[in-house]
Amino acid sequence: MKRMVVLSILVLMVSGQPAVAHASHTRPSTYVVSTTPGETLEGIEVTRDGTMYVTSVGTGAVYRGSTSSPRLKLFLPAGADGRTSATGVHVDRWGRVLVAGASTSKLFLYDARGQLLVVREATPGSFLNDFTITGDAVYVTDSANNQIWRAPLTRHGLGELKPWLTRDQIQPIPYFINGIVSDGRTLLVGEQGQDVTYRIDVLTKQVSVLEVPNGILSGDGYLLEGHHLYAVYNAGGGKYVARLALLNHDLTKATLIADSSPGAAGATPTTIARDRGRLLWVNSQLDVAPGTPPYTVSVVPGLH
Repeated sequence: MKRMVVLSILVLMVSGQPAVAHASHTRPSTYVVSTTPGETLEGIEVTRDGTMYVTSVGTGAVYRGSTSSPRLKLFLPAGADGRTSATGVHVDRWGRVLVAGASTSKLFLYDARGQLLVVREATPGSFLNDFTITGDAVYVTDSANNQIWRAPLTRHGLGELKPWLTRDQIQPIPYFINGIVSDGRTLLVGEQGQDVTYRIDVLTKQVSVLEVPNGILSGDGYLLEGHHLYAVYNAGGGKYVARLALLNHDLTKATLIADSSPGAAGATPTTIARDRGRLLWVNSQLDVAPGTPPYTVSVVPGLH
């Protein structure tokens, strides 16, 4: 112990900077989001500075914390602003927080302090599930009507939600669309009823099915990093994995590269996010809903 103290002092003297213990760089492998019964988590966002947001489809609550701390805190209370359910969550380039309201059929925009800025409504009966942000808009999957909504997004705010691509414009006809990501020119949309991923051109709205010659690729939650696509895939029998695929230059074809280890029994991972050199996913417990507290986020096992 004495030798470690001396070494720390030497580091301080040589570098001129405070000596930081190695433990301070260690991030938790599991995060407790909530201990409230019935919370049932769903969406996740991790910003570049390590701020984490997690939503509750069960209550509409949104939690916030740091990836360096094992516990999140309540950011947006359940039921506030008519938000009784919440799924997708993302932070835009102006630091505002967008939340998909699931069965409320609403999309919410908040500032960084949690102050409501605007609510945009889709047709009653819609289930706004996941969304992706491009340079000038938000594209939202509607899992009830199996269509995609669009709203303009600028520094001045969020425009009206309007149907952008309806079910009859998508082939093969979707039964349950969910995860969605974009590179700005193309949307990749997960269809879990048929285990396919749609490729949709943003300008022309042309729809095709992403070619995956060596397996199945569809997603509850997606993460797109350049030409690497991560998908939280339900492999059946409660075995959820994160699947990694390499996309070609125009995002028309994907080659499966690796799978993570399955999620814990009953965990039902849903959505995925990057935290520097590792991946995090939400343990929703949807297969055993409302599940059992604590409700957690954990590191994806065996995949980076």
